[in-house]
Amino acid sequence: MADRPITPWAMVYERLHAHFGAQDWWPAQSPFEVMVGAILTQNTAWRNVERAIGALRAADALSVFAILGMAEADLAQLIRPAGYFRVKAKRLRALCAFLAAQGVAADPGQLGRGQDPAALRQNLLVVHGVGEETADAILLYALDAAVPVVDAYTRRIGERLALLPEKASYREIQSAIAAEIPAEAAVLNELHALLVQLGKEYCRPRPRCELCPLRSLCPYAYP
Repeated sequence: MADRPITPWAMVYERLHAHFGAQDWWPAQSPFEVMVGAILTQNTAWRNVERAIGALRAADALSVFAILGMAEADLAQLIRPAGYFRVKAKRLRALCAFLAAQGVAADPGQLGRGQDPAALRQNLLVVHGVGEETADAILLYALDAAVPVVDAYTRRIGERLALLPEKASYREIQSAIAAEIPAEAAVLNELHALLVQLGKEYCRPRPRCELCPLRSLCPYAYP
């Protein structure tokens, strides 16, 4: 983000990027695989999602047509490693039905092409099992829309850095980030991935403040 004002969130980005390097997130072979992952990653670790996606790929079931064409119980068994597999099977089928209704079953990466991201977001939020974080992950990571993704790591880190008020709403957090970070999909992608990495390694519920690359910026580390 050279030649831009160094705002607090921009400073976070620069520090984390210098410490961790590029994250190249989201790991997937297609936009549809990202969409599937966005459903499967709800309330589970990414390693479990990888196992479930691997099972779908091995069964030649990683497509809209395949998922809609199989029994829900069979789909649930394939994605069992991701946890809540019966719930997530229903959600995956609902997403696939939405993609089919939008006329992009053969190429989900065309979803919303030429459409305002805000309007597409509202349509996604109507789909069973798609909440704000999932919708924004699909928009950012699958469709390259410049939309900040907010998750538990974002909230925890932002609150500890005093960049967010406690109990801020999802949209308030999103707006705070959008006000300071360029509206570029690549930058927002990288920021979210870096925050996740920080949350996993250092800014845990029981944080490792002494090793954190943001320690000098963080009032939580220096009460």
